[in-house]
Amino acid sequence: MNIKRTATDALNATITIEIEKADYHHQVDNVLAERRKTSNIPGFRKGHVPASLINKKYRIPVLVEEINKITQTQLNKFITSEKLNLLGNPLPKDQGAINWENDNFFFEFEVGLAPDFEVDVKGKKAITHYEIKADDNTINGQIDRVRENYGKLIAQKEVATGNEVTGIFKNDDEGINADATFSTKKIKGKSNLKKFIGAKVGATLELNTKALFEEDQDLMTFLKLEEDKVKGLEIDLTFEITEVNEREKADLNQEFYDKIFGPDVIKSEEELREKLREDAAKQFGQQTDQKLLTDITEALITNTKFDLPADFLKRWIAASGENEFTDEEATEEYERSEKGLRYQLIESNIVKNNEELQLKFEDLQEYSRIMIREQMTQYGHMDATDEEVDQVVARIMSNQEEVKRMSEQLQNEKMLKFFKANAKLKKKELTYEEFIKEAYNA
Repeated sequence: MNIKRTATDALNATITIEIEKADYHHQVDNVLAERRKTSNIPGFRKGHVPASLINKKYRIPVLVEEINKITQTQLNKFITSEKLNLLGNPLPKDQGAINWENDNFFFEFEVGLAPDFEVDVKGKKAITHYEIKADDNTINGQIDRVRENYGKLIAQKEVATGNEVTGIFKNDDEGINADATFSTKKIKGKSNLKKFIGAKVGATLELNTKALFEEDQDLMTFLKLEEDKVKGLEIDLTFEITEVNEREKADLNQEFYDKIFGPDVIKSEEELREKLREDAAKQFGQQTDQKLLTDITEALITNTKFDLPADFLKRWIAASGENEFTDEEATEEYERSEKGLRYQLIESNIVKNNEELQLKFEDLQEYSRIMIREQMTQYGHMDATDEEVDQVVARIMSNQEEVKRMSEQLQNEKMLKFFKANAKLKKKELTYEEFIKEAYNA
């Protein structure tokens, strides 16, 4: 057996494997001997088929299978022993038809190699780390929404501004027959709103889907249509009003506080506001953290320069998909996935050079325990024992999909903490509305 690597350039190489008869003949002979014992061939008793007939019938298929096993095993061992950091998988070179009557066999595999590069986490340009403040307007809005949600409905005979309207949207040609309930606040434009205001229960309104609601999502929800069908939809339809209600806000009293947070958790409007600020800070923190992680990722991809074995990767994509790709399709797929691949390599580089980022089994177990306790608490199981938690953790750790999901979550948390400590950041405090406008150009 002879196996070696020949560099084409810094990012491409060829691995050649030469297999001699001594490397495989014992395995092949053993398999053929077993076949002889178990083969049923007319005219011969089981186990007494001539070896020459067994060889003629089975030798080539057995040889092919054993050579493939040896080739794959030795290729994997070589990659591991040489500590080759490959991108994609080895691609066998087309060597034409193989003469399986030969004693020696020669195979070549193309490989794409991960580049060597350094990552400057700190960077030259500071990245904005947003901090959303829950101002009085935000808290007032949240209180109003909660009071409305827990308020009571008072039936009305006709529609007034701010009422909730229930009815049926219909368009026979489009097969629309959808029950819907919505506030008049969701209706877009004065002309549309004018059709609703003053309309009595039992009335049927003539409407058009174009610019009917403030959000396309509402049109999709209320008409019960798929997203792709709603986009640009402009059809006439009717809406029969079956019910009108005024939603009277709940009073800020102990009954209201207990209904939302449990008995005696909140005892005053001041405590309610403080609780909402705390909850908002957690929720906003998750959004700003995700934005920070996205921005740092983009900056690292842009600022960390290295080449990739692009031609090899395109050929690998074309060869490895479930469906065969054309060269053009493989190129398009490579271009779609290139940024993701670059960040995977950058993240791997950072993790390799910072021991605190490397996931350990015990870290994942402890992370799972914390997550399970939080979930149990949310569902009212406040005093779960360590034994109960560990039983759930054991079930999770035996599920590969769950382990993969939690590993990704924990790795993201570790990376975010690392970036906050090491990247060049500038803090900016603003309201939620300002954040959405600035961060997402909304």
